[in-house]
Amino acid sequence: MPHPFDATSKHMVDARPREWLAAGGLPPGVSLEILDADLSAVSRAADKLVRVLCDKAYIAHFEFQSGYDPGLDRRVLVYNVLAEDRFGLEVISVVFLLRPEAMGPGVTGRVLRERGNDHRLEFTYKLVRVWEIPVASLLAGGLETLPLAPISQVSEAQLPGIIEAMKRRLDTEAAVEEGKELWAATRILMGLRWSPDFVGQLLRGVHGMKESSTYQEIVQEGYEKGEEKGMEKGMEKGMEKGRTAEARKFVLRLGSKVLGTPDADTLRALEAITDPSKLEEITDRVFDRQAVSWAQLLSSST
Repeated sequence: MPHPFDATSKHMVDARPREWLAAGGLPPGVSLEILDADLSAVSRAADKLVRVLCDKAYIAHFEFQSGYDPGLDRRVLVYNVLAEDRFGLEVISVVFLLRPEAMGPGVTGRVLRERGNDHRLEFTYKLVRVWEIPVASLLAGGLETLPLAPISQVSEAQLPGIIEAMKRRLDTEAAVEEGKELWAATRILMGLRWSPDFVGQLLRGVHGMKESSTYQEIVQEGYEKGEEKGMEKGMEKGMEKGRTAEARKFVLRLGSKVLGTPDADTLRALEAITDPSKLEEITDRVFDRQAVSWAQLLSSST
């Protein structure tokens, strides 16, 4: 289940991918191509894939995470390997953690598995903690990464000046429609950290934001008319529901490849599991070949 933060982040990468390469500390390349990020042969689509042509061409893989996912390290590994298999190029993965709540013991930037002397898997990816990025670097950086400024290394007292600095740049450097999209992205991302009332006050002087196509796609009109108080709670609930559905989908696709097509009883048993952490544990058991049948896999999860 996509979240507003996913949609707006993907849109920003689409608009100016080179600026996101810089934000992720990746080689700039000579030319860039946004790729179809659908890796549905095994899992859902990655957030964004960009083919970067340079002396050593590669695929830049971006993920944007607003909530804690204990399976993030493993999921990034899966996306990385599937993307390399599909496009035949080295894949460099960067995950932007949009708020401190996205951190946790399952988010390390590394997967390491060893079994004896002959079996070893080591994978690393880059974690960008947005709340630790100096705001000055974002205000001086690319236009498409400007919406990260209000959720970077800033205090509440600094925000009015930051919004004014953003406004000066967007008024002079961005086309009208691009400015609308970037202000819409700013509002959505600010909701991760700041209260809706405070965000509304800061952005009151921004014109045309509601006409942004991104804003219209992501935020229902009721959000703007006073339903903000239930927004955060509803968002968290939706994120948990989406994580559960995604984890169940992953179990089905990966399990089907290893254990065969599940029968009706197995499908009902999986549907009854509503704890995403338990579903992710089942996925680990499939990866580690700890079951030879669906019945054994699910019986060990109870």
